[in-house]
Amino acid sequence: MSRLLDQVVLITGASKGIGRALALGCAREGAHVIVNYNSDAAGAKAVAAEIATLGRRTLVVQADIARVAQVERMFRRARKVFPRLDVLINNAGLTGWSDLFSTTEAKWDLVIDTNLKGTFFCSLAAARWMRDTKTAGTIVNVSTNCAQLGVKNLVAYATSKAGLHGLTKQLAVELAADGIRVNTFAPGPVNVDRNLADDPDYRTVWGAMVPLGRTAEPDEMVGPAIFLASAESSYMTGQTFFVDGGWTVQGKIPVANMEKASKRNL
Repeated sequence: MSRLLDQVVLITGASKGIGRALALGCAREGAHVIVNYNSDAAGAKAVAAEIATLGRRTLVVQADIARVAQVERMFRRARKVFPRLDVLINNAGLTGWSDLFSTTEAKWDLVIDTNLKGTFFCSLAAARWMRDTKTAGTIVNVSTNCAQLGVKNLVAYATSKAGLHGLTKQLAVELAADGIRVNTFAPGPVNVDRNLADDPDYRTVWGAMVPLGRTAEPDEMVGPAIFLASAESSYMTGQTFFVDGGWTVQGKIPVANMEKASKRNL
């Protein structure tokens, strides 16, 4: 298929997990992909190599999106290589396990600065690029269904992602006149390395909380992202999709496993 044929897509946090799946999925749809990473250079280069085998152009750019100067540097470099930006996918983020009374200012700032501030400044840089080139682009944010639920030991994470839902609406209104659409999809439990390391019983325990009876694979996030990035959603903006197997409507939380995971990460 070619729903993103010859479009330029920048994906933050694209070296592994959902970001990797999105980068390869966009390339398979015909996009040229800018692969951002923070610390996993080898993973980012491996993703770029796979994209190249699909006949798509790619660029690997390191940036910690929590640092505005690094975000601006990333976009300056990308603008030197590509003539325009059609799609930004804000995927990079931190979980940041911490019980309420152990949440220090440093822990709070680390999560909020990455998940919310970083997403805002990436979106701002992308929107400026799109506006400068008169590109009616799209911004797709990756959130979590934890933003819809009260989840123990994830106060900064859940709050940052709830803020992201508000930011999605605000950006949609601010950028509509430029033809730029902004939407979000919120995954539920996904089998990425970080989750599997936090909880060895992740697939079994978390899958039991989901009405569909299982956790998701990263590739299952590609369809929603492509839909929101492409012309298939041309009359949608400011919306949040929950891609969680029905977990949000049921609302179960594996509290015991949340406690175990948080103790390993505090």
